[in-house]
Amino acid sequence: MQLASPIQLAPDELPQGGNAARVIGCSGVIWVACLFLFSILFYFYGLILSMTNEVFVEYLNAHSKNTLMETLEIKYDSANTKEGWLKGSMPVNAKHHQPFGLLHGGASLSLAESLGSAASLMYIDLKTQAINGISISANHVKSKKDGMVYGTAQIVHKGKSTHLWEIKIEDEKGKLISLCKLTNLVINK
Repeated sequence: MQLASPIQLAPDELPQGGNAARVIGCSGVIWVACLFLFSILFYFYGLILSMTNEVFVEYLNAHSKNTLMETLEIKYDSANTKEGWLKGSMPVNAKHHQPFGLLHGGASLSLAESLGSAASLMYIDLKTQAINGISISANHVKSKKDGMVYGTAQIVHKGKSTHLWEIKIEDEKGKLISLCKLTNLVINK
């Protein structure tokens, strides 16, 4: 029996069921085994990617102990290394206020720099490289007295020696509080 290529067959001539294995030249058992193995690989590949993001967030939170992040109660919430973003949150209470009872701009900048600097860690070799923030700017567009603020750091430029991040800080309703820009320098240890 001569095997035909699926490309040479008209749509109504394509084999159905177990005949598909004969068209590509392998037995049904091998065909099923290959499909099963590829399904398992894709499942674990997806699991590993999502675990990598979760492990990264856990790593960041674990390394925040006895730092400004712990003092300001900044938490890293989620990350996506493929899409280049990191999200975090910070409560707004008396510890975060300026003298007039509003969220201090410096607290917002601390959240922004914490997110942007930590996010750069996704793109470096932690054994041989480090990150230093070299420039940060912000526009504070809305005040906040209490509740929570949520920050999202999104990569704008990922170069070999610099990373540029845009960090949006929003309230619980998704209204913009501050828009920040952070430039990080990638240095060799």
